[in-house]
Amino acid sequence: MSNKNQLAEVSLVRSLFTLAWPIIMANILQTAYQLIDTFWLGRLGANAVAAVSISFPILFLVLSLGAGLTLAGTVIVSQFKGANDKKMIDFAASQTVVIVFLISILLAFLGFAVASPLMNLVGAGPEILNDSVTYFQVSSFGFVFLFMFFVFQSLMRGIGNVLLPMYIVFGTVLLNLVLDPLFIFGYGSIEGYGVAGAAIASIITQGLSAAAGLYILFRGKQGIKIKVSFMKLEFKWVKRMFELGIPASLEQSSRAAAMTVMVMLVTSFGSEIVAAYGIGARILSLVIVPSIGMGIATTTLVGQNIGAGQIKRAEKIGDLSVKIAFFGLTGIGLILFLFAETLTAFFVPNDPQVIKDGAKFIRIMSLSFGLLGVQQVLNGVFNGSRFTQASMLISIFSLWMVRFPVAFVLSAKTELSFEGIWWAFPISNLIAALVAFTYYKTGYWKIRTFRNRNELIQSGLG
Repeated sequence: MSNKNQLAEVSLVRSLFTLAWPIIMANILQTAYQLIDTFWLGRLGANAVAAVSISFPILFLVLSLGAGLTLAGTVIVSQFKGANDKKMIDFAASQTVVIVFLISILLAFLGFAVASPLMNLVGAGPEILNDSVTYFQVSSFGFVFLFMFFVFQSLMRGIGNVLLPMYIVFGTVLLNLVLDPLFIFGYGSIEGYGVAGAAIASIITQGLSAAAGLYILFRGKQGIKIKVSFMKLEFKWVKRMFELGIPASLEQSSRAAAMTVMVMLVTSFGSEIVAAYGIGARILSLVIVPSIGMGIATTTLVGQNIGAGQIKRAEKIGDLSVKIAFFGLTGIGLILFLFAETLTAFFVPNDPQVIKDGAKFIRIMSLSFGLLGVQQVLNGVFNGSRFTQASMLISIFSLWMVRFPVAFVLSAKTELSFEGIWWAFPISNLIAALVAFTYYKTGYWKIRTFRNRNELIQSGLG
């Protein structure tokens, strides 16, 4: 390899990591909100934690819609960034902000109105029903703030500015550490609101982060300047945004639904197996964070290079991302394989059977983490080339046509019993990675890329 090629590859690796690590840190910090809420609510008792926990799957489904729509903003802004078209960056950002704002208002009112029937539908018992309804209703008011920060974060990622959103998230997490106990328990003249207090604290921090994000976007000093004159909705833009965003939303929501259905399989084997599964699922959720970070970084770089007409460089980014994700997450998987029992014992130190079963689950999954990383970064390539349908179809195929059926057959029809559920994870990771990689290598996404880029240039609307 020539020195020039070596330097080019080093530059791409540096670009990927420069984008990925702040995204990974921001995602880790976002999970800190849940941990802080759980910590303080646990001081009120198990019912308080249960009231919030039962609301979470539905809240996650709502938030996945916002995350999917804002991903559309990331993709198209990144392509205009690559094309060095500042006017269209600002136009695309302004349209994204107003569309997501209107949707968030609709979802806020809808969430408040249907909170009670939803909590009854998911099985909230009489001892937690009132608290779960109140928590969901108060949280619904925060949808507007949360979606506005999602927009800011996504648009900044589209132009490669990933540090600023991370700093804002870090500041709000620190503030939430103080506000949570203040509004849950009260202090001095401030009344404690119990479970609702956790939602109130979150709304305040979400409101501040949204205000900071919108101020930065309107000020226009960080690479994007949204303008009121650009906020008159154009149908062509709305249509394009939904074409890109809805598949991304369905991909994320299908993951939440699939994990819920897998829990239903696990519960038939008793509480000890449920505990072992819960520990493995926590480990999996942590491993997914760096792979998602790499995937979003790949989306941004691929989108920018496609916008600049550098299709071969976009493919080179995909190739590098695959290598980094595969070897990096395989390395993490080997470490988890070696320390599986120690990790499980950290969560349940006094239950040898749960430690044994949980460690086995981690070991069975861990050696396929590199394959999980491959699927995530290739989803990033497809998203960056504005082919979000491919990411959605691969994820749905992996979760609903492979993982769940394999888990059911192996656990119910073979001597593996509950361990059949464990084996469904690496099997689905392998098949999904093979499908994604094979499709990537066919190059069809590049053909679509040429067509989409020409359409983008001709329409001036992405």
